Amino acid sequence: MADHNGTDTPETILAVRGLTVNFATPDGTVQAVKGIDLDVKAGETLAVVGESGSGKSQTMMGIMGLLAGNGSVSGSARYRGQELVGLPHKALNAVRGAKITMIFQEPMTSLNPLYTIGRQVAEPIVHHRGGSFKQARKRVLELLELVGIPDPQRRIDSYPHELSGGQRQRVMIAMALANEPDILIADEPTTALDVTIQAQILDLLRSLQARFGMAIVLITHDLGIVRHFANHVAVMRRGEVVETGTTAEIFEAPKADYTRMLLDAEPSGRKSSPPDTAPIMLEGRNVIVDYALGGGLFSGKSGTFRAIDDVSLRLKQGQTIGIVGESGSGKSTLGRALLRLIPSSGSYTFERTDISSFDRGAMRPLRKQLQLVFQDPYGSLSPRQTVGEIITEGLYVHEPQLSRADRDRRAIAALTEVGLDPASRNRYPHEFSGGQRQRIAIARAIILKPKIVILDEPTSALDRSVQGQVIDLLRDLQKAHGLSYIFISHDLSVVKAMSDYVVVMKNGKIVEEGETDAIFDAPKAAYTQTLMGAAFTA
Repeated sequence: MADHNGTDTPETILAVRGLTVNFATPDGTVQAVKGIDLDVKAGETLAVVGESGSGKSQTMMGIMGLLAGNGSVSGSARYRGQELVGLPHKALNAVRGAKITMIFQEPMTSLNPLYTIGRQVAEPIVHHRGGSFKQARKRVLELLELVGIPDPQRRIDSYPHELSGGQRQRVMIAMALANEPDILIADEPTTALDVTIQAQILDLLRSLQARFGMAIVLITHDLGIVRHFANHVAVMRRGEVVETGTTAEIFEAPKADYTRMLLDAEPSGRKSSPPDTAPIMLEGRNVIVDYALGGGLFSGKSGTFRAIDDVSLRLKQGQTIGIVGESGSGKSTLGRALLRLIPSSGSYTFERTDISSFDRGAMRPLRKQLQLVFQDPYGSLSPRQTVGEIITEGLYVHEPQLSRADRDRRAIAALTEVGLDPASRNRYPHEFSGGQRQRIAIARAIILKPKIVILDEPTSALDRSVQGQVIDLLRDLQKAHGLSYIFISHDLSVVKAMSDYVVVMKNGKIVEEGETDAIFDAPKAAYTQTLMGAAFTA
């Protein structure tokens, strides 16, 4: 990355030159990173952006010597003049965890469930500075307090599963800061978090950076975060750096076509409201959902938890209602209650028919009209079935009279409509990308020609450019078939682009609802204002 003119240019503390990362596979060598150059400067934030598979994470894993067993790295990565590539394991260990540290996207998989968080934060201190875990306890308490863990005296002896997602990420940051590193590598540190928690974690990283003077390498595909957080940006595609520059240069005058495509992929456009005369398709009135709490031998808990507390919602033909709120607000539970998939109280109508008293058998004929698309298509698609079998499965139940040839024709039409090659219907889910799997999940829903589709976080696991494609697809399907959507998400930019009406939920209640523009431009509830204020937009 070119230095700016002037004498006050920050010192380059990590210089990467010609870095290549290869993986040996049964099908031959896969080149994940193709001879890239990067500079990390003291005290600054470098964002490395690009889509999944661009080589962002593998670049850093190669530098840190953390590649999988079939991986190899070549080229140069010099930290303050010391070559890291090819450095013996013991010498590399003196650098990583002390001078260069890393936090990952999903802290639950990075934290050991068998050890308390206090012991895990103490580990890098004991390893690099010596002493016992008991002696490190005072420093651990300081670190937990520093990263904003509430009541650290009590939490130090908690296990990872006893903490929220945001608190677990704070523990990971405490571990990374234990030895006051020079460089902190943050690999998608906020992707799995709610928008308000995202903002808190990024504010925390910024304040810690100022306090310790450390450089941050932020690996992300969220350009809104990059714009607010980074000094410099490196854009990666297919293992190569296609463009570097200051954040202002990249956002205001991108040179590479790929960078412009990434910037243009941010969700945009507006959904117009259906006419006032549009019929009401689905309505839930005074919906209440209670869950029994534990009550097991070791749980120590009993009673009920009210997940949905007296909520009413009305969905018109051709309408898209966006439901937003943090994890645990009741968004997904409300969606399932409206589809009569979970026990609840309240009254429900579907196309003027009162379905409040319908049991599972009575609901079955209506199921083809009421479809659900999940967040994680990989988890909801059977790995043992071909794509053709997956998307036609509902036809066996709801249209048993169809011949095999008819089902195949419907499968071809559904795959074509969602932009997939019909010839791929004999392949299995693992052979597709995340975006393609989400298209398969949508094809499975629309093959039944439903009237209502509830989409539960359908784009949260996808890159921005793929998100944009899925959003465009959903819009096109809605226009073509007059579909009504309930769109559940914590990604406000996607909700703004998709919905004509927004419902804001907190603790099982609706705190605010209204036309999309009114909610985004002039939110009335304090909680909605907090949500909107926490969202980073590119």
